[in-house]
Amino acid sequence: MALETTGGYWSPVIWLAAFIVAFLISYIIWGMGEKKHAKGEQEKPFLSGMEEPPKEEVHIRAENMYWGFTDTLRGYYDFMKKIHTGIINDYVLWFLGMATIFFIVVILPEVFK
Repeated sequence: MALETTGGYWSPVIWLAAFIVAFLISYIIWGMGEKKHAKGEQEKPFLSGMEEPPKEEVHIRAENMYWGFTDTLRGYYDFMKKIHTGIINDYVLWFLGMATIFFIVVILPEVFK
């Protein structure tokens, strides 16, 4: 059985067969690879003869990766840091306040129609 759509032809049996063939080809290529693994010097990554720096020096922190994004939205983040205290009572109060506003704006006009 096939499913004909506006985007083309989809047959689960054909897709399953294609997946199995692709898996077998991948497995054969993987099996043809080198079986032995040398220890010692060959385990290290190739860095054109340079010594590998410590992991702490090459680690990219999120604050560096997203610098342009966070710098552009600094005003928003500064405001959000002020209102997020980490106290659960404040979050419950925000939830109740937003639910009240939602109720007034969306539900009440429908009730009094």
